[in-house]
Amino acid sequence: MRELITIEQKVLKKNGDIAADNQRELNRRGMFGVGLLSAPGSGKTALLERTLAALAGRARAGVIEGDVQTDRDARRIAALDVPVVQIVTNGTCHLEARMVQEALSRLPDDIDLLFIENVGNLVCPASYALGEHRRVVVTSTPEGEDKPLKYPAVFRGADAVVINKIDLLPHVPYDIDQARAFALQVHPAVLVFETSALTGAGIAAWVDWLLAEKRRSADARQ
Repeated sequence: MRELITIEQKVLKKNGDIAADNQRELNRRGMFGVGLLSAPGSGKTALLERTLAALAGRARAGVIEGDVQTDRDARRIAALDVPVVQIVTNGTCHLEARMVQEALSRLPDDIDLLFIENVGNLVCPASYALGEHRRVVVTSTPEGEDKPLKYPAVFRGADAVVINKIDLLPHVPYDIDQARAFALQVHPAVLVFETSALTGAGIAAWVDWLLAEKRRSADARQ
């Protein structure tokens, strides 16, 4: 058992070293990286599509897509004329820093806001830094309010939580105030946004925060 723990620590340290290299590369290229994590079905890609549309003319965006199989999400992003690189993990339940490192080399230099959409999973991705500047967990109303209590590690590591699919509130038994309270119970400093990728509700506030964080990160590096 001790040897297994040692192996895991070595794997995570190597990943952390590469993640640090990734962030230095992002800084060198003037890119602000945002990691998006969620369970499957949260509407993460739909939220990203709405976000990219709202960013048009305000930031030059790019995307790294992570999926166990298929390039369906990457094709959705490419349809918006946004640079995108698909990572197919072939069964691995999370992205790793080395995968992102390779994807970065295939992206153009004229990007200033890079989204890294992780594999749909609230467990494994919590342990693997990728080099992003901010981490965001996307959850949704059909999932129930208690995701922060069931998966605290990923919420503790988040800079923001997006509660998506608020258009379904009249149709699902979901207490949004309780959901917000659970997120703050696990991570008292986390910001919580309420959005609908379908209607566009809440997207403006979410996008304003992204742009403000991008500016803050750039100012901190000067």
